[in-house]
Amino acid sequence: MNASIQPIRRNLKFVLPEEQVLTWNPEGLHVTQFFNTLSIFFPAGERFFIQSVRNFRARLTDATLNEQISAFIGQEGFHTREHEAYNAALKKAGMPIDTLDKIVVELLQAVQKTPDAFQLAATVALEHLTAVLGDMLLSNDFLLKDAEAHYAAIWNWHALEETEHKAVCFDAYTQVVGDGVAAYSLRVTAFVIANALFWSLFLPFYVAMLRRSGGLFQLKGWRRLGQLLVGRPGVMRRVLPDWLDFFRPGFHPWMHDNQGFLQQAEALVAQVSGFQPGADVAIAIPRKRKTR
Repeated sequence: MNASIQPIRRNLKFVLPEEQVLTWNPEGLHVTQFFNTLSIFFPAGERFFIQSVRNFRARLTDATLNEQISAFIGQEGFHTREHEAYNAALKKAGMPIDTLDKIVVELLQAVQKTPDAFQLAATVALEHLTAVLGDMLLSNDFLLKDAEAHYAAIWNWHALEETEHKAVCFDAYTQVVGDGVAAYSLRVTAFVIANALFWSLFLPFYVAMLRRSGGLFQLKGWRRLGQLLVGRPGVMRRVLPDWLDFFRPGFHPWMHDNQGFLQQAEALVAQVSGFQPGADVAIAIPRKRKTR
């Protein structure tokens, strides 16, 4: 399926209870820290994504795509703000956030010295990874079952919006770089490199987070996490085919048609509005929204 969906900027504030940042998921510390470790990457990563697209704004002539990119930038900006607050709570809990964030920032600064086309290809690659992880979360609601409401909401919100804008950078890449052999080679090369770098950082970051929170030698927690991700139910193992689809020459993000999840957004906005009594949730509604 090749769908064009206009993202919506949702200015949501989750007011995370800081005292529960290490305990918010009832599956235990190892699962909680898996999510928490992902959050470390988002502020620097989202800023990199925004800039990689801005590098090509002057060359994008399609009006609909430009509207989508504007909304994408808005969404990523809000993600940055909320995950900065999330990471601040982790820092208060004694996690080594400043050290780990600095590593991510310095790596992405190095990537920004590469050609603009490679930076955009890397963004396309990582947007596919986040879309796959978002779909994993939305498809397996037990992952957040009975979780603290504010933390469950921020992860659902991020997953929904990663789904909503998952084709925007890909479509921009196709317009400015192309879809021929050279463009394909660049995007899959960037995909391999970006995933290798991400997971080579994520794993030691996760270990550092567990060590600091006292869970490094809790074998029961490791076993539970292993079953959840690669055993039974094995949510990471089950999304591997979707992740590998990126290598198809004719790949497009909406070949994985999961736009039905976007129907949950309105209820989520209503839920989050209740986190701050008396406060209105600002939502920037696009002028037009269409699916083809």
